[in-house]
Amino acid sequence: MALITINGIKLNVTVKGTGHPIILVHGIGGDHSYFSDLTDRLSLHFKTIAFDCRGHGQSDKPAAYTLQDHINDVIGIMDYYELPVTALYGVSMGSYIVQGAAIALGDRVNKLVLTVPKSNGLTSSIQRLMTEHADELTGMDKNEIFSYLVRYFTYDPEAMKVHMDVFVPQMPPEQFAAASKALEGFDFRKDLPAITAETLVISGKYDGLNPPEWGREIAALIPNASFTEMLYSGHIPMYEEPETYANLVETFLLNGVVA
Repeated sequence: MALITINGIKLNVTVKGTGHPIILVHGIGGDHSYFSDLTDRLSLHFKTIAFDCRGHGQSDKPAAYTLQDHINDVIGIMDYYELPVTALYGVSMGSYIVQGAAIALGDRVNKLVLTVPKSNGLTSSIQRLMTEHADELTGMDKNEIFSYLVRYFTYDPEAMKVHMDVFVPQMPPEQFAAASKALEGFDFRKDLPAITAETLVISGKYDGLNPPEWGREIAALIPNASFTEMLYSGHIPMYEEPETYANLVETFLLNGVVA
């Protein structure tokens, strides 16, 4: 791991492997370690660059920032490592970030993986779900809230409770509020047709945060995109169907790319 300065802040970045580069971007409240198993696997074929987004993990935590700041950070990482072309991978919040980066970068992105994505939103998906169930959540602490909500975005809630560290934001409330604020009011739908990268969109059938119809919409708008709905997953297919998911991503990335 290393702290590098991008756009005036320090980002915690881990680089593994050699070959064609792929930048991996995590979801809200997490950090790059949440898909470490996938990163380790991909680093056998690729140069993987996984980082903690601003406001998350070991990266700097500004009091306020925007989705465009996240997008600019991805572009800044590409420039820092002098990458003319890269693949991009994003999960949930990370999928919003890499959509924006792919739109901005054009031919500099040759492969794009969007896991449990949406193309637009008024707020973060978890904030929306918390608001919808505000009455039931009254009086609960953070761990209790996410233990309750897990039923709405996983295939097997009881099995997934062993992964509560993935669901529960690993940050104090004010930092989570800033992270959620950054996701307010974005809409990529009119720009998605400009993406030139070959794209794989993956959604989970039981995802109540970013349901599969939102993934299908994205795949329909990107010219060279395919869509897969995972039948025994919700919002975290890398934990719910780990081998199926990893095979899907790895096969897509290796097809036509010299690693």
